[in-house]
Amino acid sequence: TGEVSGSGFIITEDGYIVTNYHVIEDAYKGDYPVTVIMYDETTYEAEIIGFDADNDIALLKIDAEGLNAAQMGDSNDLVVGQTVYTVGNPLGTLSYTMTSGIVSALNRRITTDENVTVNMFQIDAAVNNGNSGGPVFNVYGQVIGVVTAKFSLGGMEGLGFAIPIGDACSIAKDLVEKGYVSGKAYLGLTMASVSPSV
Repeated sequence: TGEVSGSGFIITEDGYIVTNYHVIEDAYKGDYPVTVIMYDETTYEAEIIGFDADNDIALLKIDAEGLNAAQMGDSNDLVVGQTVYTVGNPLGTLSYTMTSGIVSALNRRITTDENVTVNMFQIDAAVNNGNSGGPVFNVYGQVIGVVTAKFSLGGMEGLGFAIPIGDACSIAKDLVEKGYVSGKAYLGLTMASVSPSV
C-alpha cells in the first residue's frame, strides 16, 4: 500500500492527537498501522480512537507522557481579517512548514464528496495536500481551527478551509468519554409493500 501523509496536533500531554479523518481513512479501512512523527523525529505507532467522517475529524492516541500539548483558543471569537498561521506538512515532503494569512470568511457551508455539509471558516494562508489535519493558530499561539486541505485542491489559489476548533474539540471529547459522537440525528425508515388503495 502507498503512504499517506498528513498533519495533526497534540491536544493532551498523554498523547491524544487530532487530525482529519481523510488523513487516516485508508489506514482505518485497510487496518494499516498509523505512524506519528514528532518534530524531533521520534516516531510512535498510533491507535485510532475514533472519528467523525461527516465532519472530517479523527482522534489518535500514542503511548507517551509529558508531551507539549497545544493550547486551544475559542473559535467563537474569530473575526474576518484577523491574522492566522498554519503549520503542516504540505505535499507530504515539506514537514513543519509555517504559513500566514487572514481569516477570509466565517461560516462557510462546504459540501464534501459524500454530500455532507460542514461548517468551516475560510483562510488565505497557503495550504496544500499534506497540510490536512494541521492546526490554524491565532497570534497568541492558540489553536482556533483544523486545516482541511482536501477542500483546497483543484487549482484554486488563496482558498483554504478549516474546521472551527470548538467543533473539533467537542467531537474529540465525545470520542474519549463516550466512544461515539453524540447529538446526531438519524432518520429511521421501514420499507413495506402496500396496495394501490393504501
